[in-house]
Amino acid sequence: MPLAEPLASAIAAIEAHDVEGLALALTRAPDIVGRPVGDNENHLLDMAAATCDERTVALLLERGADPAATNVHGWTALHQAAYVGLPPLARLLLDAGAPLDTAARGDGGTPLVVALFWGRRQTAELLAETEPLPRNLRVAAGLDRRELVEELVAPDGALAPGAGAHRAFHRPHSGFPEWTPSDDPQEVLDEALSWAARNDAVAVLEVLVARGARLDTDVYRGTALAWAAACGRVAAIERLVALGADVNARTTFGGPDHGEVTTALHLAAQSGHLDAITALLAAGADRTLRDGLHDSTPAGWADHEGQAAAVAALN
Repeated sequence: MPLAEPLASAIAAIEAHDVEGLALALTRAPDIVGRPVGDNENHLLDMAAATCDERTVALLLERGADPAATNVHGWTALHQAAYVGLPPLARLLLDAGAPLDTAARGDGGTPLVVALFWGRRQTAELLAETEPLPRNLRVAAGLDRRELVEELVAPDGALAPGAGAHRAFHRPHSGFPEWTPSDDPQEVLDEALSWAARNDAVAVLEVLVARGARLDTDVYRGTALAWAAACGRVAAIERLVALGADVNARTTFGGPDHGEVTTALHLAAQSGHLDAITALLAAGADRTLRDGLHDSTPAGWADHEGQAAAVAALN
């Protein structure tokens, strides 16, 4: 069913980055600023944050939008700012009173954790300035907190109490498959390695490997090297390879229609991360390997995503 006016105009204005149009719609119907929309019950503030437009976010806050409002998954506008990885947008919401401790999509799914999931290190560091850090290994690893990592995992690989807690959050949206994290210490260690890799947390990679993290394990939708490549983390790529990661290891990634039996080079290629491509090729990545879902080479993935420079680098 089509949305009624002026809500439909407000949403269209947000999508078009039309500040004047949004202001007009809010003037016509001030109550729509807090009205949830659709099956997920998103608010206009969430939608504006998703477009990465600080102007429409600021206007909605000025008109009374609640920065603590959640959708049916517990998601707030600050979660969305963490998802897209824009520190100024996150700062705007924090200054408006957005809460840091709201959990979305499972226990532990705070905005900080959402930022770390996607390797949004700058935004994560901003959120960590004011949020008490949980004593959780994947968060400590993602933030490159070596001393905390060393407190949470002993030289023999034994985990401190709570190192694997608050890990029910494992996906930012339903495009990723369901998964139930376990209390297995090995899983906790291996997962932390991938969180360090995607955030270029080089200082802790060697610590985790020395304490038992396995380099080529795919805990949930990606090996450590796969995540480093997908996020363009060159320092992490080089360190993982130096530690013994197989540059051509096969991995899953993303949703079930995204990556199956793929390689780190495919993932760097699709995002056009030229420095990561160069690092992987220098380490011996095989540009002729085909993934198991689309039967395509890394150059094919780059071409599909319109990454012309990556295609040239791989041909």
